Amino acid sequence: MKKQEIDHILARMLDAFDNVSDLNITTGKPFQVESSGQLTAVEIDPPFDELTPFQTEIFALNLINNDRRLTETFLSEGSCDSSYELPGKARFRVNIFSQLGNCSIVLRKLESKIPTVTDLNLPPPFLKMAEEKNGIIFVTGSTGSGKSTSLAAVLNRINENKSVHVVTLEDPVEYQHPHKKATFNQREMGNDFDTFASGLRAALRQAPKVILVGEMRDRETVEIGLSAAETGHLVMSTLHTVDAGQAVNRILGMFSIEEQNQIRLRLADTVRWIVCQRLLPKIGGGRVAAFEIMGTNLRVKDSIQQGESEGKTFYEIIQAGGAYGWTTFDDYIVKIFQEGKISEETAMAYASRKGVVGRGLDNVKSARGESTTDIEELKIDKEYGRPKR
Repeated sequence: MKKQEIDHILARMLDAFDNVSDLNITTGKPFQVESSGQLTAVEIDPPFDELTPFQTEIFALNLINNDRRLTETFLSEGSCDSSYELPGKARFRVNIFSQLGNCSIVLRKLESKIPTVTDLNLPPPFLKMAEEKNGIIFVTGSTGSGKSTSLAAVLNRINENKSVHVVTLEDPVEYQHPHKKATFNQREMGNDFDTFASGLRAALRQAPKVILVGEMRDRETVEIGLSAAETGHLVMSTLHTVDAGQAVNRILGMFSIEEQNQIRLRLADTVRWIVCQRLLPKIGGGRVAAFEIMGTNLRVKDSIQQGESEGKTFYEIIQAGGAYGWTTFDDYIVKIFQEGKISEETAMAYASRKGVVGRGLDNVKSARGESTTDIEELKIDKEYGRPKR
């Protein structure tokens, strides 16, 4: 299988459906793409009803393209990450991994157009994030929830309004930012640096004002990131957690018990925003983002330092911060249900606290004049308790 054939198959997969986000190549299945959250087979001529182990391995070797580092990583760790460009059509973030002794490949399509806060319809706090001078901003969520896209929109806002030096450390580079007002140096793991920790340590000597770290994967990266935030840099990064409380706990969990008090103090001083996001199925197809957004104030700092307690949970603090634009997932889910973007079933399925969302949906339906219960024809039993004649 030659590179021209690989490119032809990838192009055919991309053009098969609208809103293609991922290409999936797995032994025993046909070529598949993920469109609006659903995996669907792609018809190729000649047909591939079931890919053989040999075919997926040849495909993987073509994508690795004799790269010694990728080959060694794949053989020693069982998976490797790289990028691949389909000339004139798309760029991909590629993960090649071993399963049951066979190769599987997932290619995530990277958008070429830099998103804006307005285009993505992001909440107002994202504009405030672009105005921050120092500290740390965490954007969290599961894989494929749009974290990188939201951060790209914030960086684009900085690019349009500030003459600063921005260094990004990514695995791989997803959005290639043009030089506008800001000066961008985008570094890719493997080609330009070996680990996030070493790349971040080097970035401190490159005189940036803004540093994007693709992911806070380990204790060393977090420690250097905190140091960068404390010395006047604005650090942005991602974590794989589902809400603000989990994000704080994940960071603390990277350190020993003896160090955690000190880390709590440093986090309380440096954290500016924690944003969590999920993508929900949208009515009529596609997906819509839901957010949990927490900024910082004295109550937040106290809860980071002392830990959550009754009446001082991050959930309750965020609920009380509505005036600052903060929102819990549950409140945001009710809001997009009210806007007619998601169904009632979707709202309940993705709720953090189903009771809170249930009451919110009932209020919305009541305001619309819709029924809030399926119980009908309730009557008072006037004979209840009376002796039978």
